[in-house]
Amino acid sequence: MISINNLSVEFSAKSLFDNINYVINKRDRIALVGKNGAGKSTMLKIIAGLQNPTSGSVSVPKDVTIGYLPQQMVLADSLTLVEETRKAFSRIHDMQSCLDQLNDELSSRTDYESDDYHSLIDRMTSLTERLSMESSENCEAEMEKTLMGLGFSRDDFNRPTSEFSGGWRMRVELAKLLLMHPDVLLLDEPTNHLDIESIQWLENFLITKAQSVVLVSHDRAFIDNVTTRTIEISLGKIYDYSVNYSKFVVLRQERIDQQMRAYQNQQKQIQDTEAFIERFRYKATKAVQVQSRMKQLAKIERIEVDEVDASRLNLRFPPAPRSGDYPIIADNVGKRYGDLQVFDNATFTIKRGDKVAFVGKNGEGKSTLVKCIMGQIPFTGNLKIGHNVKIGYFAQNQAQLLDGELSVFDTIDHVAVGDIRTKIRDILGAFMFGGEASEKKVKVLSGGEKTRLAMIRLLLEPVNLLILDEPTNHLDMKTKDILKQAIKDFNGTVIVVSHDRDFLDGLVEKVYEFGGGKVRECLGGIYEFLENKKIESLDELSLSSHIVKDNKKTPTQVIPEESMPKSSKNGNMSYFEQREHDKLVRRAKKKLESAEEEVSRIEKDLRDIEDRIAKGESGDEIFKMHALTNKALENAMSLWELACLELEEIK
Repeated sequence: MISINNLSVEFSAKSLFDNINYVINKRDRIALVGKNGAGKSTMLKIIAGLQNPTSGSVSVPKDVTIGYLPQQMVLADSLTLVEETRKAFSRIHDMQSCLDQLNDELSSRTDYESDDYHSLIDRMTSLTERLSMESSENCEAEMEKTLMGLGFSRDDFNRPTSEFSGGWRMRVELAKLLLMHPDVLLLDEPTNHLDIESIQWLENFLITKAQSVVLVSHDRAFIDNVTTRTIEISLGKIYDYSVNYSKFVVLRQERIDQQMRAYQNQQKQIQDTEAFIERFRYKATKAVQVQSRMKQLAKIERIEVDEVDASRLNLRFPPAPRSGDYPIIADNVGKRYGDLQVFDNATFTIKRGDKVAFVGKNGEGKSTLVKCIMGQIPFTGNLKIGHNVKIGYFAQNQAQLLDGELSVFDTIDHVAVGDIRTKIRDILGAFMFGGEASEKKVKVLSGGEKTRLAMIRLLLEPVNLLILDEPTNHLDMKTKDILKQAIKDFNGTVIVVSHDRDFLDGLVEKVYEFGGGKVRECLGGIYEFLENKKIESLDELSLSSHIVKDNKKTPTQVIPEESMPKSSKNGNMSYFEQREHDKLVRRAKKKLESAEEEVSRIEKDLRDIEDRIAKGESGDEIFKMHALTNKALENAMSLWELACLELEEIK
């Protein structure tokens, strides 16, 4: 479908890609992997047509549409959530306007027998079929389903986008992209701003409904679940494997081992042959054999071992100064924004040397509590920071706060004080910014490189309490593993806010769950916590809770059933409330039954069409009918799912 031909890219005489060739086929789900700075985001931009290569080309058929989600974008704030999302259907509206114009033109024409008139009818027929395939009549239902899948509630739909945080507005752009149904989806770190529940929904969407996907992500579980093909970019070359990432890691190591064994065997053979030639070169009796060996040597095709990028991060936190036995003691800590109680009665103690995780849905108060600990915002209750506690804080948006016009060296030089200034070059080298890389402008760095640069600030002075808010965003797999080991080796106290299960596994001994306005403690690692909750993944944390709206700061707040007012529970309703509730339930059940009947009817129609095709019936008409019926079934299923959600909410 899309062909990449002899692609080369050079930056400042340095080759990023060198004569790369591959094809993106229909239904491909490709994971684009490699180290930070290898060129993954650049590759996506070139395929999307936003950047030109130094040489080579990208061949895209005319009828193929491409959707691209960058890591960072500038978002408009003038519209509501629904109005902004409706932009995804602008193509449908354009087609409808064009169809209306054609209808007006036909009504005024009288040359019924002319070629021009027939051409006009053909255009109108084709446009009508395209509109039918797009199923514009169900756009609103599809939009609602997508927005709710990404974590928004119905009450959010009429809120201005300016009220949402950057992460939530990124979800708006992702929703628009998914609703456009492009033939090829290019996604650059789509999970960075999603909680686990939304990641699960996106996984399901990409598996079941997306056409072709090219994905850049460092979430191992996500790409393993979504992709079936892995392309590694390393040192300007690509290595293409028709397997997911976990299998690719095994196969890559096997390939390198096989190459090394074959190379060593060949080198031994060459050495033996050269030794024979050298030994008998001047003996007349061996002249024929020597000539034969020389010809053999010239014919040998030399085995080359793929060059492996051995550069790696050297990360080690400075030894932690001794603090008091209890760095953090919280007693009935709470935080309220207007009418919204983010959390309340948070009571816990973190001992010296503890490594703990804050987990839960977006908007439940994890970063808010971190800000309370940092003293950045007011709160209720008592929060005591222990004796001699020195905090090192890495914020979610730390990388975005860097000055793009400064060089890498100047960025660190401006914040370093004291004796550490003499070691800036050494520190930059340990973080893979050695030599010329230290003179790069920050604005040309990749997302992962910016994160590494922001993390250097934590090493500038010794601390004994590390607070890391989503530290793995934009980091490649190897760097995440190195960071994880560095935190393990750190002899101070650590608080990690993260949705990355692989990263938290084996790192933390205690988990604090945020949800329903409460903070709950669970002893043990992340998977012990999941087991205790009787769930398989973090995305199920709030499935047993009711979702209500936050009109001010966050889109949703989860309130457990036990904390709801008694009057809202079925068993404690007044007679009038119970009667009204039953009416709503009956109405929702009727709507669900109607949706189920519609699905059954369309499924029967689809079976009839497939039977006709199986019996040998062919032609454009039958296949068009099959495609339209399939689309109608998808829409009917969407309406059925919405009806199910509505009934669940009422119950």
